[in-house]
Amino acid sequence: MANHKSSEKRIRQTAVRRERNRYYAKTARNAVKKLRMMTDKAAATELLPKVVAMLDKLAKKNVIHANKAANLKSKLALHVNKL
Repeated sequence: MANHKSSEKRIRQTAVRRERNRYYAKTARNAVKKLRMMTDKAAATELLPKVVAMLDKLAKKNVIHANKAANLKSKLALHVNKL
């Protein structure tokens, strides 16, 4: 167990951040999945910027790697354009 006040605080902060990161990452994964399942071009075109913004925010905060975000955005844009 932690012996210093600062390390106890760090453990609390890490736990809170981990839960927050897991929530936002899962929400983004669900949004990506929803966009991939869409067959209506108008709805997909409307949803794409929102999903891209989610991925950019996750990459900026290092929840996911920047290259992973770029790959996902690229694949999603291709999918929407194919519709």
